[in-house]
Amino acid sequence: MDLRNAVRGRVLLPGEDGFDQAAGPWAVGVHQPVAAVVEAEDAADVAALVRYAREAGLTVAAQPSGHGASGDVQGVILLRTGRLDRVEIDARARIARVGAGVRWGRLLAETGAYGLTGPAGSSSAVTVAGFVAGGGISWFSRSQGWAADSVRAFEIVDADGRQVRVTGDSDSELFWALRGGGGDYALITSIELALYPAPSVYGGRIVWPAARAGAVFDAFRQITADAPRELSVWINRTAPPPPAPPMVSVDVTYLGDEAEAKALLAAFDEIGGSLSDSRGLMDLADLGTIAAEPVEPSPMLARTELLTGLDAATLETLSGADLAPLLNLQVRHLGGALAEADPAGGAGGPLAEPYLLYLLGLRLPHLADAVQGKQAALVEALGQAVSGRKPYTFLAPGENAAQAFPAGTLARLRETKRHHDPYGTFRANFPVLD
Repeated sequence: MDLRNAVRGRVLLPGEDGFDQAAGPWAVGVHQPVAAVVEAEDAADVAALVRYAREAGLTVAAQPSGHGASGDVQGVILLRTGRLDRVEIDARARIARVGAGVRWGRLLAETGAYGLTGPAGSSSAVTVAGFVAGGGISWFSRSQGWAADSVRAFEIVDADGRQVRVTGDSDSELFWALRGGGGDYALITSIELALYPAPSVYGGRIVWPAARAGAVFDAFRQITADAPRELSVWINRTAPPPPAPPMVSVDVTYLGDEAEAKALLAAFDEIGGSLSDSRGLMDLADLGTIAAEPVEPSPMLARTELLTGLDAATLETLSGADLAPLLNLQVRHLGGALAEADPAGGAGGPLAEPYLLYLLGLRLPHLADAVQGKQAALVEALGQAVSGRKPYTFLAPGENAAQAFPAGTLARLRETKRHHDPYGTFRANFPVLD
């Protein structure tokens, strides 16, 4: 059977108008040599695609928005789920039911009307499904844990092309793997997600000249040493191309009122000399504006590491090392519920490291090698402060799932993959069997 006769959604093949754009991931410059792109109409269309792929001996890779793409998709059928865009809010039960194509910006706009929030990350353009499949570190993970921990049920298409509802009671092993194991076990078509009260959210960004970096990093360490779980603080050193000046900034969110937030963040106000300060009470729909991340496809080249702490030597490197040609060095405060995650609850398990380091440059032909060289040099300079583990949701091209999970967890995920996808029909961005 021809692929176009098997599904109702749009099918694009190599060489056709629109194929290159449809096959491209969010990270411009990551090549995706796929055999076809299918834009599914609905969950039944996804099921039809899986049945076709199984009979044809082909593999399907789902990319709702293309964030996190590895490029490891030679010859697969690329599934886009943008048309699976249903959102239902049950405010009384504090549950959202969202299709696999729904992005966080839209969901937060709808939950915010009820004074509720979901475990959203820094970008409004990322889909809920893709985020939770990789675990998801959100603005509120210090109080709510991995984003995947908030999933109550999945609607999936399994390797036999059947539409199935998966919960902890119906299939505990698959449910565990789907909550943060990378999405290598089935195709997610819809998610039932727990929501949380957020009657008041304070957030924003403070920016200083780069000369204040030492003082800002010292305050960051002081504040995060005993911060309540409701407070999240991320620090950035930015080095834009000249003539724009380098800067240091902090991004914050607080699930509480403004007076409490200001008291907790007083050490930043004592520094003085800020260039701008956007902090204040905010609408949940605006969470994506704090970090000011691009929403359109961009040539980003990132590397992420987990840090075991912020001793004096680590702070000196983070606050003073030359960044060029990187654009940004970011440190996120973790801990709280992430460190206490139930290993049985989802594949992410406990994340013991208290900080995350994110190093960002441009994936351009004349810069990529230098960007990667600078990232490697900074990681080497940090020495034992780098733990070696990487959250799955932050894996980058050239990395693999073995770097994201402890050996026991990876072995369990591999067994789940073999059991639930014996035909090898599904391929995640970073497959657990590679």
